[in-house]
Amino acid sequence: MTVVITIFSALFALLALVVLFGYFRTGHLGLLLIAIAYGASAVLALVLVHWWPLTAGFALAWLMKMMGLEPEVREQSQGGKR
Repeated sequence: MTVVITIFSALFALLALVVLFGYFRTGHLGLLLIAIAYGASAVLALVLVHWWPLTAGFALAWLMKMMGLEPEVREQSQGGKR
C-alpha cells in the first residue's frame, strides 16, 4: 500500500507542477489555489503515508473548479476554416 500511496503522491505533485505552470502562463489566481491543494495533499500523503490526504486534496480541487476558480477555455479562430 505504501508503494501505491507514493505513486499517487508523485502524480499529484506532477499535477501540481503542471497547474502551477498554467498559473504562470495565465496569472489566474484560481490555478494557484488548485496547485496548492494538489501539492499540499501530495506532501501530506507522503509524510503521513496514508491515503486520505490524496482524497481530500482531490475533493478540494474539484470544489474549487465547481466554484468557478478554473479559467474558462477560449476557442481560437482558424483563419477561415470551420
